[in-house]
Amino acid sequence: MSQNASAAPANTPQAPIAVEGFDSLYQMAVSQFARAADSMGLDKDLRLMLSQPKNEIIVNFPVRMDNGSYQLLKGYRIQHNNILGCYKGGIRYHPQVHLDEVKALAAWMTWKCSLSGLPFGGGKGGIQIDPTKYSQTELERITRRFTHALGTNIGPDFDIPAPDVGTNSQTMVWMMDTYINTFGAAHKNVSRHVVTGKPVSAGGSEGRDEATGRGTVYTIAAWAQEKKFALDKATFVVQGFGNVGSFAAKILAGEYGSKLLAAQDHTGTIHNAKGIDVEALFKYCAEKKGIAGFPGAEAIAKDDLWKVKCDILIPAALEAQVTSKNAPTIVASGVKVVAEGANGPTTPAADKIFVDAGVDMIPDILCNSGGVIVSYFEWTQNKQGDGWYLDEVRAKLKRRITNAYDRATANREKFKTDGRNAAMITAIQRVAHAYKERGIFP
Repeated sequence: MSQNASAAPANTPQAPIAVEGFDSLYQMAVSQFARAADSMGLDKDLRLMLSQPKNEIIVNFPVRMDNGSYQLLKGYRIQHNNILGCYKGGIRYHPQVHLDEVKALAAWMTWKCSLSGLPFGGGKGGIQIDPTKYSQTELERITRRFTHALGTNIGPDFDIPAPDVGTNSQTMVWMMDTYINTFGAAHKNVSRHVVTGKPVSAGGSEGRDEATGRGTVYTIAAWAQEKKFALDKATFVVQGFGNVGSFAAKILAGEYGSKLLAAQDHTGTIHNAKGIDVEALFKYCAEKKGIAGFPGAEAIAKDDLWKVKCDILIPAALEAQVTSKNAPTIVASGVKVVAEGANGPTTPAADKIFVDAGVDMIPDILCNSGGVIVSYFEWTQNKQGDGWYLDEVRAKLKRRITNAYDRATANREKFKTDGRNAAMITAIQRVAHAYKERGIFP
């Protein structure tokens, strides 16, 4: 039975969460877009068309709890832009899910897909719940009811969901099965690509579980090559030891020889100046559902994470974690590059502090694009009735994300700007070119 089965209806309106300098996360996302648009002299009509998402879908749906009572839940699906192809983006289950947050995430997905050269546009969805408060059977009913409520607003050649915070491959299988049995009974095999991030046994791709973390590391490797920096002598800190942070740490330490000094998740913050055994921490976290109490490191205060002296910082948790309050501390710690494994973890005020201090930034729309890139691979394999080997997936991911890094770097030099703005300019250029070629119907 759920821990909140008798709670009040969960569709109570909630104000957007303010982030430093902005009333909502979406305002922050728009400010990043506007800055890049100014830098590249984007046409004013295109700026107008890209200033809001194409579709904002809100559904309210009842779900039966294990004790027989019902909750009324509110779900969102934002479809930002599809000039380049199908809408694509994750489904998030988290207490902070809000319309403006999902709009920001959908916009970033548009730029992420464009920058990576994918035939996708941006979408995002979610439900404002804490998934840890529900049983597995309740989560299944929530997911199936949400999928049914979305109806034909999603589809394998229209809008393709994927996992995000609070969801996983099991969530995607429930979504796929519900969609197939509701809308695709006559086309079961060709409808599997209605979602990505599935287990391999259900049509998923090899390497999808590690994709975002591995992509993060590939961009760090590209940065290191550009800067002639030796990763086998590097130290790093990870904020957020979920899927992205844990795989990034495992790959950066295991394959590149870097040393993890500190990590943080929702259970605690740990530090070991001599280095943390990432394989041991990875296994411990999977078993204990958190890093707190890990015997190979000592517990430290949450805010002390930013003080740990290191070369590479990987914020891989939630939005707006790095602000003007802790950015000076991060600069003082000697960090050389911030690699954004999360979406929107750094506020514009913190960005300015990093730029002024000469700290490099690998922005989210580039750094964490490995997930959507391998989702594209999964979608392609499903459409072709094919399955690629793990080494193929990794090689294709490295080539595509490194190419995106190189193109963004070229624009950084051309426009004499910082890493985030250069990546945004590169992404907007492809979308703008598509509009110029196609025009506006009618």
